[in-house]
Amino acid sequence: MNTGTTETFPNTRRTILIAEDEDSNYLLLYTILSKFCNLKRAKTGKEAITLFEEGGIDLILMDIKMPEMTGIEALVEIRKTDKTIPIVMQSAYAFDVDMEYARNAGASDFITKPINQKVLKSTISNYCPDIEWQVK
Repeated sequence: MNTGTTETFPNTRRTILIAEDEDSNYLLLYTILSKFCNLKRAKTGKEAITLFEEGGIDLILMDIKMPEMTGIEALVEIRKTDKTIPIVMQSAYAFDVDMEYARNAGASDFITKPINQKVLKSTISNYCPDIEWQVK
């Protein structure tokens, strides 16, 4: 029997972890995504692993080149415990060898910088189709 307590409903917005060390690149992603998703930021690969381990992440956007630990190294570590979370690698240095290594390490997808807003949203929608890209 409910005695007057109010029910709370979980936040239904998806949470995206953005692993990006460059402030300007993060700001662009924040500007595009913050109206539609909850965002968490990691500036290093190690920080990305820590935030992922805290839980509640639906998708990871992972820069390849970061300090302390590269995005690919962080990808390998995350894949040891979670084979299914979508991890989209991003890089301005889109060498075929990097993309191949990222795919072999378990990357879900790959986008290049500079970020194209349409490509970014389309890629995210492949893994989180319930995100509505229209502001209500």
